[in-house]
Amino acid sequence: MYQVYIIYSTSKDRYYIGSTSVGIETRLKRHNEGWTRSTKNGVPWELKFVHSYPTKSEALVRERFIKNQKSRAFIETLIGSPENNLD
Repeated sequence: MYQVYIIYSTSKDRYYIGSTSVGIETRLKRHNEGWTRSTKNGVPWELKFVHSYPTKSEALVRERFIKNQKSRAFIETLIGSPENNLD
């Protein structure tokens, strides 16, 4: 299973969109431990959105779609949508 996720840094007031196959808890922990160069300076990160996909290609298509919107308003609407699997 593959997951697309959005995390938020309160210290930087920005969102990061990514995908993973290792599990969302593991991936979030790695972000907060500084494993990823692009998120190292935003610690701590909070999980705001996660959605699962059966294939890697589906997850990558969705990740790219979200990133291509280049819109904070779109991201914040997505976070509040029924598609979000955080509940």
